Amino acid sequence: MKKLRYRLFLALIVLVISVFIGLGLLLGQLFKTYYINSFFDEFQKEGNLIIQQIEDQGGTSTLQTDQIKKAKEMINANITILSTDGKVIYDIGETAEKYKDHHDVLSDIVKGIQTNKNGRKYIGSGLDIFYWWDVIEINGKVDGILVITSELDELTVAHKQLWLLLFVILGLAFIVILFIGSKITTNFIKPVESATKTAIELAKGNYQARTYEYTYNEFSKLNSSLNILARNLQRITKEQEMQNDRLRAVIENMGIPLILIDDKGCIILTNQMYKEMFRVEETEIIGKTYLEVFEHEDVKRIIEHIFMTEQKIRRQITIPIHIQMKNLEVYGAPIISSNNEWKGIVLVFHDITEIKKLEKVRKDFVANVSHELKTPVTSIKGFTETLLDGALHDEKALESFLNIILKESNRLQSLVYDLLELSKIEQEDLKLNINQVEMNKMIHDIVDSLRKRAEDKQIDIQIFEERPLTVEGDSLRLQQIFINLLSNAIAYTLPSGKVEVHIQDDDEFVVISIADTGIGIEKEEIPRIFERFYRVDRARSRNSGGTGLGLAIVKHSVEAHHGEIHVESEVGKGSRFIVKLWKIMPKDIR
Repeated sequence: MKKLRYRLFLALIVLVISVFIGLGLLLGQLFKTYYINSFFDEFQKEGNLIIQQIEDQGGTSTLQTDQIKKAKEMINANITILSTDGKVIYDIGETAEKYKDHHDVLSDIVKGIQTNKNGRKYIGSGLDIFYWWDVIEINGKVDGILVITSELDELTVAHKQLWLLLFVILGLAFIVILFIGSKITTNFIKPVESATKTAIELAKGNYQARTYEYTYNEFSKLNSSLNILARNLQRITKEQEMQNDRLRAVIENMGIPLILIDDKGCIILTNQMYKEMFRVEETEIIGKTYLEVFEHEDVKRIIEHIFMTEQKIRRQITIPIHIQMKNLEVYGAPIISSNNEWKGIVLVFHDITEIKKLEKVRKDFVANVSHELKTPVTSIKGFTETLLDGALHDEKALESFLNIILKESNRLQSLVYDLLELSKIEQEDLKLNINQVEMNKMIHDIVDSLRKRAEDKQIDIQIFEERPLTVEGDSLRLQQIFINLLSNAIAYTLPSGKVEVHIQDDDEFVVISIADTGIGIEKEEIPRIFERFYRVDRARSRNSGGTGLGLAIVKHSVEAHHGEIHVESEVGKGSRFIVKLWKIMPKDIR
């Protein structure tokens, strides 16, 4: 805007200077013309008087030079009297000496006297010489020619004074006009500058910018309109930002992966859940086509189906995501604007892997419970029928069958008990009887109770402890955890093996690890060992009297205490179960 101000001010200066120069030249020329005309008028009057005097004296033949000299002194001019044939009768003055073409001018006057008896001539070019002439008539005949010549020194002086006066007047006027013009320019440019700056800020996106609203100014409506526009833009922008923030918040926190694809097949938006599920960064997918992003043919076919049919679709697929197989329910729908313009599609991915696993676990649970119940019930029923058929009277068979029936009944009772315990632990309103539990004493008591079983298999049980440690928990549930873990360690350890129990202090926790030298667990089976009825070695588990629910009970009991349990195992070398319990359970998780 400074350039505009300078350009406008410069244009004003040029305009004023041009006008003043033109005005000065015009005034100077008018003054000069007026002065010359006035000068010639005076010459004409004075010349007429001299001619009248010469005519009264009888003409050029009786010319009295003394009177001519007096006349010359009175008019302060050069007087020349010529005959009709061009001869100089009388010439007084210095014009012939200063002006070399003086005689030529006189010759031209004589030649032109036939057409014009009087006339005037001005010779400029720095000389400023005036010629005035008229004929002297005696009895109606031309007797001679009177020529009056004068050098206008006064005109030069007056001309200089005129230009000086014009320069002073126009200079003062120029200063006044510049001052007033500067004020006017500032008053006009300042609102424009303010409006321009505000418009530039609005173009940059700064909708808080405002311009000063000038009162009683031609630009007041412009500035007020610009401020109204800025306020409206700010309001609209805030509303749009709020809508975008709400939409973004909904998309980011909707809890399910979502992705938007435009009408050209390029991905334009996704949420955090999608990036977490597929383990990708936003820069890796935004702006790329779905063919570049998705490696799974099932997803591509769903997208292509929506593009071709413009219909909603819901389909369940199973795809590998890194090292896991995921069961997904994909919902896709076209995005069509209010004027039926195709905008793209939206895809929503529902992870139903856990639901599928739960369905499988439920099916497996029913099948396993049925299988586990079927075996003892069949045995009890079979041996009972055998006794009723006559074996009752065979004492040896009777005792053997009754022992088998008792064993199967105990197994059935143990299975039902474990199912009830597991059901009780899984209840959300399970109440624990929280007390201070001495872990060292509990582990020693459990080991002493199981030592007979260990000695029968020649298994050495060792306890490594630093100092007495206590935890907050339900003593009965904790005892159940470690009885199950130690029983499993003994059951799955080969004869002459070893079981080690480590009790360690870990800041806010107590860590109890139980390691054995047993058969170990395959790596892919470790995530499933806490499932109901899942057995690593079914034959050995059944022979050991296990129900397949022990580790499930252990896992839920540890979680009920807000603890952690981990498994480390290698086939043929053994397993290590690590349980982490709070010394003092935080109040917010009790």
